[in-house]
Amino acid sequence: MINAKKIEEIAKQVTDAIPPGLKTMANDIEEKTKTVLQRKLSQLDVVSREEFDVQTQVLLKTRAKLTELEERLTQLENASSADNDV
Repeated sequence: MINAKKIEEIAKQVTDAIPPGLKTMANDIEEKTKTVLQRKLSQLDVVSREEFDVQTQVLLKTRAKLTELEERLTQLENASSADNDV
């Protein structure tokens, strides 16, 4: 089995071996990528997770109410049909 501490040590050695200029360039690229992604995502017509979850709950309540009303309608139709048969 591979020792997790040994892997960490190897990763640190590799990281330490990377020239500082290259590390800086990698950090700059990461920051620029984040900036571009944030800008592009803000241009999309999307909703927040919180808003999505709220709307999901509203939809679930609406479906439950619709099912209840459909059942009531069926009962009323059955009762009306039974009254007409008499």
